[in-house]
Amino acid sequence: MDIAANLKSNKRTWLITGVAGFIGSNIASFLIKNGQRVVGVDNFITGSEKNLKEFSKDKLKNFKFYEGDITNENFCDKVCKNVEIVLHQAALGSVPRSIENPLKTNLHNVNGFLNILFYAKKHEVKKFIYASSSSVYGDSAILPKKEINLGSPLSPYAATKRFNEIYSDIFKKVYDFDTVGLRYFNVFGKNQNPKGAYAAVIPKWLDAIENNKNINIYGNGNTSRDFCYIKNVVSANILAGLQDKKKIKNKLYNISCGSKISLNNLFKEMIKLYSIRGLNYKKKVTYLPFRSGDIYHSQADISLAKKDLNYIPMYDVKKGLKELIFERFKNLK
Repeated sequence: MDIAANLKSNKRTWLITGVAGFIGSNIASFLIKNGQRVVGVDNFITGSEKNLKEFSKDKLKNFKFYEGDITNENFCDKVCKNVEIVLHQAALGSVPRSIENPLKTNLHNVNGFLNILFYAKKHEVKKFIYASSSSVYGDSAILPKKEINLGSPLSPYAATKRFNEIYSDIFKKVYDFDTVGLRYFNVFGKNQNPKGAYAAVIPKWLDAIENNKNINIYGNGNTSRDFCYIKNVVSANILAGLQDKKKIKNKLYNISCGSKISLNNLFKEMIKLYSIRGLNYKKKVTYLPFRSGDIYHSQADISLAKKDLNYIPMYDVKKGLKELIFERFKNLK
């Protein structure tokens, strides 16, 4: 499917929750550039106003923003009116954060999800696409991860994402309301926050290399992940929104590249890409104890997403890093 051509030939109204966040802002940017109307909501707990600046003034007629919280029912009722497709990205991310504060994580990730799901159903939204997570595979040792092979969740965050999937299934059985869940695997890219205790590994390491700060690796570095560049995730969301509803209704899909790389090799690749551009990292790497709630290895089977969504990851981890670091390096000058 030619996504850009499809969008330009048919203007739709999309609601993006968590629009000021890393993933939400990238999706919104693509949709607005391709002539779509976007309604965005965010409470700025983890999102940032600077991520919305890219939506330039000449495009504001296609972008309407509401500051508010999806834990508020009245707010969800208001923002779900007159939209065709919901892309639900809002959540309190991070396994460590959820272990430290499970109540707050549940409030936003489960209560908030249920609110937006309920009012999307009430207003008869045509498509409801939501962000799930590879964390739902928990302690399952099966690789690559197939949608049907779940383990036990290892953190409150993982539990909240699994509850989202359960509620979606219930809404199909009870209300005949269809949803599509996208299980993201370690997304990285533009607009990802490197600061704070809960920052993801790639943005944190990028910031450390550029500022010559020490890097920590939890475990021995042989832990592996299926890292997924943000442009793959953007395309997956839009493909799900545009796909024939009968084909994909009430399904779950892995969204990543279908490969894995160890943290040690990830670090080496990043150092190599920076050194090519003349930035040599001189600080040390410290290996720390493995963190509670983390898994040792993760790799997605993306065959179902390829079949149903026509999803093809155009960026593997190396190509994604190369593009991201090139863009960041330009800004360092």
